[in-house]
Amino acid sequence: MSVYGLAAQVMQQALEQGQQAGYGEQELARALMTEVLAVYRRGRTPADIAHELNFLAENLDEDQDYAFMRP
Repeated sequence: MSVYGLAAQVMQQALEQGQQAGYGEQELARALMTEVLAVYRRGRTPADIAHELNFLAENLDEDQDYAFMRP
């Protein structure tokens, strides 16, 4: 299993547990993002984290090519 497959599996499990505990999907996602950022801070600079988050935000549209891709 790839690391992305593992992450998807962990997310699905967390969503199921969150729903059972009465938490909404968006609420849980925000809490998980906070935990991801805590892990990032242990080994990355704030500027590096911000750069990655900006890249992901700029490429949210799955129907568009990444900004760095050439036609």
